[in-house]
Amino acid sequence: MGGVTDRPARDGRGVAVLAAVLVAVLVLGGCGVTRGDEGAENQRLRMMIPNAPGGGYDQTGRAATRVMETAGLTGRFEVSNVTGASGTVAMQRLVNERGAQDLLMTMGLGVVGATYTNGSDARVSGATPIAQLVEEQEGLLVPADSPFETVEDLVTAWLADPGSVRVGGGSSPGGPDHLFPMQLAAAVGVDPTAVNYISYDGGGPLTTALLGSKIDVGTSGLAEFEGQIADGSLRVLAVSGEERLAGVDAPTLVESGIDLVFTNWRGVLAPPGIPDEVRDAHIALLEEMHGTDAWRDALETNGWVDAFVTGDEFEEFLVEQDERVSSTLDDLGLL
Repeated sequence: MGGVTDRPARDGRGVAVLAAVLVAVLVLGGCGVTRGDEGAENQRLRMMIPNAPGGGYDQTGRAATRVMETAGLTGRFEVSNVTGASGTVAMQRLVNERGAQDLLMTMGLGVVGATYTNGSDARVSGATPIAQLVEEQEGLLVPADSPFETVEDLVTAWLADPGSVRVGGGSSPGGPDHLFPMQLAAAVGVDPTAVNYISYDGGGPLTTALLGSKIDVGTSGLAEFEGQIADGSLRVLAVSGEERLAGVDAPTLVESGIDLVFTNWRGVLAPPGIPDEVRDAHIALLEEMHGTDAWRDALETNGWVDAFVTGDEFEEFLVEQDERVSSTLDDLGLL
């Protein structure tokens, strides 16, 4: 600074403005976020997805990247599925890429839980929160020939002999498909530690288990089961949100006399250690995506509830979810 103070004040201001412009250009160019800039098609970002193709994180991440690409908000995304330990492997990779300005990752409640049950130090609190995107209800699914015609039938059998009711979910302990039946059990008077929960690696294996009568009831988001619900091979006893789902002929738990509302959620993180300017650019990009008609169409098509929050508000939400998961797992003796 000593060499600058001897120059006229207007020259100092000019240097400062030029420096700020150069920083902004480098940051936005490096992280691949554009606002209609010339050459936007040459900008690149990476989107990491912590489960296999076809899963909930995959559906959300690919829908978001497709909207951003087709709307011209940025260039092509490199989308990669990183599987393992219910999202823990991907979370560790995100943390390991500290300072990477071009990387984003979809995640949600399942990843929060998986980091606990797998004993990982790569917690979501160690990453950079960008935005929560959607919420999704859970459903209680049974095969077409199940003796459970209503959720009341399920509860009656559960209370009589908790271990006899095989409950399957598409997530590991700590994930939404696990937390939901545990909280449901507690709400109806069943000891959660007595629940016979069987974990499956996503919606595909869970569908096979339901259709093959390897389990009595499945708990999961319903977007992955639209075909089986439509053709009648699977039935929905109830949904877990505050309101019924459009196109699904099933009551809410509250309508069925059960005092429980439960929703899963999904959002986007960036690696730790990125500059504030880059974080803000990522947030601005997703805000633009959220305002498009194409994203509203994606919400409707997939039955997602718009739950868009960003930055500091999303960070506060993550802290709440972390406490929610850890306390539930502690009560179940899984920590």
